[in-house]
Parts: sequence; C-alpha cells; structure tokens
Amino acid sequence: MTDHPLKTLIEAADRAITAEDFDTLMDFYTDDAVLVIAPGRLATGKAAIRDAFVAIAAYFGNSVRVSQGDMQVLEGGDTALVIMETFVHSAGPDGKEVTETRRATYVFRLDGDTWRCAVDNSYGTTLLDQSAPSTGAE
Repeated sequence: MTDHPLKTLIEAADRAITAEDFDTLMDFYTDDAVLVIAPGRLATGKAAIRDAFVAIAAYFGNSVRVSQGDMQVLEGGDTALVIMETFVHSAGPDGKEVTETRRATYVFRLDGDTWRCAVDNSYGTTLLDQSAPSTGAE
C-alpha cells in the first residue's frame, strides 16, 4: 500500500512517546479522545491521557519505545480506522529488552486538514479476551 499520511503521523507520535515528550504527544489527540491504558482501564481527554503516558513511562522505568509494523487504513469521509502491528519495547526486570507485539486499532478524525486520534487502542481485538473496559456510564 502507498503510505497513508496517518503512517507518518503515527511514527511522529511514537517518537514523542519514546522521547517522553508528552506535551507534543497531546497534539495528536482529539480533546475527547480515549486511550486504552490496559484491558478494563481507559483514560478520556487529553489531561487524563497525558497523565496515563507519564505513569506508563514510570512503570516501565522510562524505557518504553514504540514502533509499528504492517498497517491498513480504512477511510470513510472524515474518519479513519487504522489496524496495525504495534511493537512495544521496554527493559525487562533483568535489563534486557522485551518486545510485545500487538495488533492495534486506532480511530482518527479529520480536524480541518489534520488527522487526530480519537480512540487509541494498542490492544486491538484482544480486548474481547479480557474484561470489558469501563465506560464510566455504569
């Protein structure tokens, strides 16, 4: 597939995560975005998402590096579903790099001429194998 503009955008977001530049990272999200922190745990809105990324970085000893593999973009109007391989690299307890491979799903909305992430789900459909995330509506 020809590289979709979202590929470049996601790569830039990955660089911001690796650099722990969370202020820049928030530019990639809609104001009402949702981040799947872990199965059953969501962060909603930029402030909560930023706090989640800070906590995730600390949890992994500030060693998180994210990269992407194969990608498919399904675009309809001002909305795009991105399905892609996501690799989460971090230092394990022994200091050696550990890589987790996920099949992520992301939803982007076009805001003027800029794509912004509305749903960030690095766990993809494996959420179906876990407990359902809280929607806050219970």
